[in-house]
Amino acid sequence: MAPDDEGRAAPGPVVRAHEGAGPTDFDAVYEGTPPWEIGRPQPALAELADAGMFTGRVLDVGCGTGEHALLAAELGLEATGVDSSARAIDIARAKAADRGLSVRFMVMDALDLGSLGGQFDTVADSGLFHVFDDDRRARYVDSLRAVTAPGGRVLVLCFSDRQPGEWGPRRVTEEEIRACFRDGWRVDAVDDARMVIVISPDGARAWRAVVTRSP
Repeated sequence: MAPDDEGRAAPGPVVRAHEGAGPTDFDAVYEGTPPWEIGRPQPALAELADAGMFTGRVLDVGCGTGEHALLAAELGLEATGVDSSARAIDIARAKAADRGLSVRFMVMDALDLGSLGGQFDTVADSGLFHVFDDDRRARYVDSLRAVTAPGGRVLVLCFSDRQPGEWGPRRVTEEEIRACFRDGWRVDAVDDARMVIVISPDGARAWRAVVTRSP
């Protein structure tokens, strides 16, 4: 990749949208540069890390190339990243090696997080929640419950129904987020946010949710 005007690596060919791709489709998406792969943590989640909300054992679910797990490791936290794409995980492992960071990266179905065999104090989801249809979203929240320690936080950044247009993933309403985390959770905040994407200088409108698992 050639450097841009500020000396950073410029992205390769851009995959413009995953068009509702299922988990098994993402290896092909990573042949290029997915819109959400910005080479750094999403600012909306980095702000939460700066506010001290990345604590304890951290799980980056749907981690892609691992920026949020790597951020946790930079903070001195025990970090794990999981994704269904083996190609994305290979890239994440290479990033960790290049940066001298210790992160456990694994290929895994986000609907089967219980197979990790442990619980986490912080779970970060950047751009995965909105991939699932209603049935799989309920299964996904059950999967999150299996790995979130009582009192632990789930931090979600997902596309908002306030984002115009039809490209990209399904839009999510604030009410859907609150309904999904109604039983066994406490929704602490659902804030209007921005998701940075490489195909739009203005990014995309998003929701940033902070959810705590009930004791």
